[in-house]
Order: sequence, then structure tokens, then C-alpha cells
Amino acid sequence: QVQLVESGGGLVQPGGSLRLSCAASGSIISLYSMGWYRQAPGKQRELVAAITRGGSTNYGDSVKGRFTISRDNAKNTEYLQMNSLKPDDTAVYYCNAEIMTSHYGSPIRYWGQGTQVTVSS
Repeated sequence: QVQLVESGGGLVQPGGSLRLSCAASGSIISLYSMGWYRQAPGKQRELVAAITRGGSTNYGDSVKGRFTISRDNAKNTEYLQMNSLKPDDTAVYYCNAEIMTSHYGSPIRYWGQGTQVTVSS
């Protein structure tokens, strides 16, 4: 079994910063791409950022230049540094990761439980 546990969400004022973490644990053979999605009330889940095992990154247009995704492969952990936060960034943030739990087959995508980020004065 695999678990993704997020931390770091909360309430922040506009212009402020938060750092989210997501730690993967369990029967992990290999961990491939990792990423963050978010879902605001009444809206579809959207990509925030993604990072490959080698460190290549991809960002949603609305967060480019403000958010930075990173990972620590030794700790099976990814991070999302969020700066210059706006009220429109308010959402539940979900981490995900593609993980091999055996030496056969294809990676499976796992999701965290979500962490609330609220940007408000």
C-alpha cells in the first residue's frame, strides 16, 4: 500500500507565501512523476505544477513565475513553494505521484487527501 500525506496548507493574506509538502510512503519500488492539482468550489480540478524524476517541471499558466515545484527523491517527497498568493489561488490542493509498487507492470497514479489553501484578508 502507498500513502501520500500532504501538509502546509492554511490561511494566508494576499501577497503572502505558503509551502506545501507531500510525502509518499509504503511499498514503493520507484517513484516517477509527481505533481500538484487544485480544485476550487464549482470549478474543475486543474494542474498546478508537475515534476519528473529528473527534475523537469511544468506549470499551469496561472501560477507561472509565482509557484515553484521541487522534490527530494531520497525522501520520496515533493514541495510546492507558493509566493505572491492571490484570492484566486484559494482551493483544495492535491498532490499526486506515479509509483511502481512491484517490479512488473506499469506505474500507478496515487493521490493525497488534499489540503485547503485560503487566500484572504
